[in-house]
Amino acid sequence: MPSETRFAKTLALARGWGMRRYLMAVLAGGGWLVVSGVPTGILETPFYVRMTPVEWWNYPFWLASAVLVGLLVATYVSYSGAGSAPGSESKAIGGGLFSVFAIGCPVCNKLVVLALGSGGAMTYFAPVQPVLGFLSVGLLLYALRVRLAGQRACAVPTDAGFDALRGPTCTRASEGNDAP
Repeated sequence: MPSETRFAKTLALARGWGMRRYLMAVLAGGGWLVVSGVPTGILETPFYVRMTPVEWWNYPFWLASAVLVGLLVATYVSYSGAGSAPGSESKAIGGGLFSVFAIGCPVCNKLVVLALGSGGAMTYFAPVQPVLGFLSVGLLLYALRVRLAGQRACAVPTDAGFDALRGPTCTRASEGNDAP
């Protein structure tokens, strides 16, 4: 498949996951729906009442972030031959935080109201929320790509050597001709 992109090849690694990783992805994604949906008021509960209506674009960002968070969490499930991708953790945390700010009620967010006041939250913060949604999805996609590329670049056989300080020893794909 010469027309297949490097990202598509990297994403194809998820097809080879075992049932354990898929189960973790579903559980983590479902957990993210609850953890981000309840405090932002997307999921109606007696614990919290949202002061502004949920916008139509909140739902796609909420669902996309849940899928991506689920897939990211699944990359941390033990898998023989999985490589480590340093630096993806901060992108995942940033993407998760941006998604909560993107889907949340602008006047219910105490940090925003403290910084801008309730009028400023509606005037200045509310119009920026869709941009935060796109940033969150972008950061989560990037973090997922980095995690999957690390697995692709550093596939370690189960009988390979092990360095006590650095974990499994491997040859990075960048040393060959199959860089992610």
